[in-house]
Order: sequence, then C-alpha cells, then structure tokens
Amino acid sequence: MARKALILVEGSVRGTGPQFVRAAQRLGLHPITLAADPAQYDYIATEGLEAIRVDTENLDALICECSRLRARYDIAGITSVREDVYITVGKLCGHFGLPGPNPVSIERCCDKFTQRQLLAQSGVPIPAYRLATNAREIETSAAEIGLPVILKPAVGIGSIGVRLCRNIDELAEHTNYLLGEKRIRWSSPRILVEEFAQGPYYGANMMGDDVIAIGAAEFGPPPHFVFREYTHPAPLTDEEYKRIADVSVGCLRALGLGWGPTNVEFRWTKRGPVVIEVNPRLSGGDPQLVQPAHGIDLVTEHIKLVTGDECDLRRRHSQTATMRSLIPDRDGILDWIDGDIRAAAQPGVVDVKLYVQPNTPIVRKGDYLDSIGYVIAASTSPAQTKAILQSAVELIDWSITPFPTPGKQEQSSTPHDQQPADVASDRR
Repeated sequence: MARKALILVEGSVRGTGPQFVRAAQRLGLHPITLAADPAQYDYIATEGLEAIRVDTENLDALICECSRLRARYDIAGITSVREDVYITVGKLCGHFGLPGPNPVSIERCCDKFTQRQLLAQSGVPIPAYRLATNAREIETSAAEIGLPVILKPAVGIGSIGVRLCRNIDELAEHTNYLLGEKRIRWSSPRILVEEFAQGPYYGANMMGDDVIAIGAAEFGPPPHFVFREYTHPAPLTDEEYKRIADVSVGCLRALGLGWGPTNVEFRWTKRGPVVIEVNPRLSGGDPQLVQPAHGIDLVTEHIKLVTGDECDLRRRHSQTATMRSLIPDRDGILDWIDGDIRAAAQPGVVDVKLYVQPNTPIVRKGDYLDSIGYVIAASTSPAQTKAILQSAVELIDWSITPFPTPGKQEQSSTPHDQQPADVASDRR
C-alpha cells in the first residue's frame, strides 16, 4: 500500500512551516515540500525532510510534479502556509479532486482593493478607502479621506510596505518609497489609501464558518505596524465577542469564503468593530497561542480538513496565552544574543524562539521581519501570564553595534537591557 503524503507548496522562513511538518508526521503523513528554493527553509535540512525544487509559480510544473509523485505516494492532501501561493494550491486541489480552497475567492480576497469593494457592497464596516496608481492620486485620495491615512500596497502580507502617514511630508516620503526604485517586492503600482481606524486591535481566527478564537494585540510605535504583543483570548464581553463573530461571518459571505482557515483583523472604533483586513489563511502567531489558550491545534485541524478527515475544534481548557516579540531598537550588527535557554526553562513559558545568530546584520523596515524572536507564556490568569512573560523576556539579552556612519565616530555596542524596557523588547 502506498504511503500517504501531504504536499506542502513552499514553506516558511518564519512561522508555521515546521508546525505543519510535525503535525503531518503525527497524523501519519509523509510531508513533501515543493519549493522554488528549498534551501531557504532551514528546518527541511535540519529534520531531513523530503523537498523537491520546482517553479511554484508555474501551475503546469506543479501538476506535473504531483502527478509524478502519485506513482510513489497516495497524495492525501495539498496545502501551503503561504498566502502568495494559496491561489495555486486551490487550483492544484481542484485538478486532483482533493479538498481545498476556492481559488477564485482566494484571489479576490488577496487583492485588498477587490476585498474592500466586496465587503463594502455587503455592508461590512470598513475604513474609508481609495485606490491610487500615482503620486497625484495618492495625494488627492489622502485629502479626500483626511489625514492621518494608511498607505499600503494593494497586494502584500506581514505589514510590508504599510505605514501610517500623519502629515504631508510622511505621505510624500512613503509615496516615493512605494512607487520608486526601492519599491518592496510585495507591492504593485496599485496603492491603497485608507482612513486610519483608531482603537484596540482584535483578530478573529476561523475554521470553515466557525469562529474558533479571538485575540488582542498591541503594536510598537508608529508609523509602522509591528506586533509587539499578542494575547489569546482577547478581554471581551460576551456582547463584544458576538459582534466581532457576527461581522467575521459576514466577511466570509461577502468574499465567498468558508472553507478552511480565515483570519479577520479588526479595530474597535466608535462605530464598533471595523474590518481592517481578511486573510484567507492561518495567521502567523495565532496557532501558537490558541493551543495553550484553548487546547485547539489549528495546524493539525487544518491538515485534517485538507486530507478529508473530520476536524475537532472543541475547546479543552481556558488559559491566557501571550506572545511578546523581541524587537531591537537600532540597526547594526548583532554581536551576541543569549538567555533564551534560561527563559525557556521558566515555569509557565510555553516557547522561546530566536530568529537570528551573532554577526547578523539588523536592518529594521517596519514590518514583521523586524522581530528577532519571541517568548510565549501561558497561565490561568492574564496578570500571572504577564508577570511570567516579563520575567522571561528580561532574561534574554543582546548587543548590537550600530553601522558606522561616514564622518562620525562609530558608537559602541549597547546591551538591550540597558535600553528602556518598552523599547528593548517589542508580534509575527
């Protein structure tokens, strides 16, 4: 009998890639990664995983490779941890008759302008927005909406290229960045100009039509939107939870979603919950928090769905789980970093992860890649979790030597624990 395999299209440099691999193995599946460059995913070599180099932007090439693999394996399912290939995954699943997302719905959702049009047509509360393709249109749109505004690429993930523009100078600077030669690879000539919806941030995690968990997050300093801390469950009243859940279900209807995982981001404004973005995938850090908070393994349940098995989304316990991202306060060369082993050994600490090694260049760009690691803690109360987390974070130390500035004497390196606490340790 052929061995059952789970096909993973691409992996993740950071995030849930390793979790998908391990969850597949626990379910008795053989994970195979198809990637344009498998070497970029360290865990593939470290864990001796099977990976095949293939152009993942070429649907025909993927179909050919999967057809070849079917001669050796029983392909139980095909999925991905990456949003940018999820449309292709849907088409692959359709070709081979496997459970998967609707590629048309995913494509509409991944285009933020189209997403907003569909949400607006269905009466879902969203910020005011305009689409712009040049500097003049951006300036006009900002004037119509009123400063401050959010400027972001119409297609992209991880807050890459997203910035709060509080005045004309910041608007012009970020316009030049998005439209100029240094334009980020995730952006396109289509730029969204949006009203800055102000209020607490919440994220709803869904599987199918069900709201599984709602978390709350805090960001680092503006004008960027880098997650500093993320907590499950969010401190909501029953009525607030219901309003967010109802709007989340409305998003699925508006966008033709409802199969597999969805993450809906909100700001709670004077109007109540306003949808900032709908992501047709598991978000980066939520699976790592939902499991200690509620006892639900979202990655495993997603794989069950992909392979046609029945999901079990029942809550098994109730704790407070919080993730703190480690954000450096300067650019430069990382001299050293340690304390992660001591932090991980503290009672109540669920996980500690460092993304960087000594001699790594640190260049902050105001997106999720600014994080150099994280700490997760969990307990039966929010106050206890916060105390555990803070104690563990204080055990992690690092030093960064700033890049030399021409014409100026090079500054000496400074351990991060000599910086103010809210700057030294700032969520994926």
